[in-house]
Amino acid sequence: MIGLLQRVAQAEVEVEGASVGKIGPGLLVLVCAERGDSEAEADRLLERVLGYRVFADAGGKMNLSLREVQGGLLLVPQFTLAADTHKGMRPSFTPAAPPADGERLFDYFVARARASYAAVETGRFGAHMQVSLTNDGPVTIWLRVEPVR
Repeated sequence: MIGLLQRVAQAEVEVEGASVGKIGPGLLVLVCAERGDSEAEADRLLERVLGYRVFADAGGKMNLSLREVQGGLLLVPQFTLAADTHKGMRPSFTPAAPPADGERLFDYFVARARASYAAVETGRFGAHMQVSLTNDGPVTIWLRVEPVR
């Protein structure tokens, strides 16, 4: 699974003009399931998202996790993170999980996040979303948990 973490001052997702998820300071994470991913990869990615140290400590060093700063967590499904861009001028999305698997794993990821962290908001799987954010830093980090093969 892939998670693109963005440390934000604020972020919001709208679907058809209505807000479906909104946070203040915290992490916006674009989430993508790849072919072969399972709940094990989702669990590992969530562990990394919640524990990844991208927030400044008293000395200004990125040394604190989302859990430690108690920031918001906005999870947005985005299959295009699995794009294969190695050749041509149009991305291939064959590395992404099929839609049914992607939705199942995103829903699992969200349920596990809500079970272990209080401030979780989400986008909507399969919807055309408008995502707005103020990236803080900017800090953007690509995390990938590869399936065990």
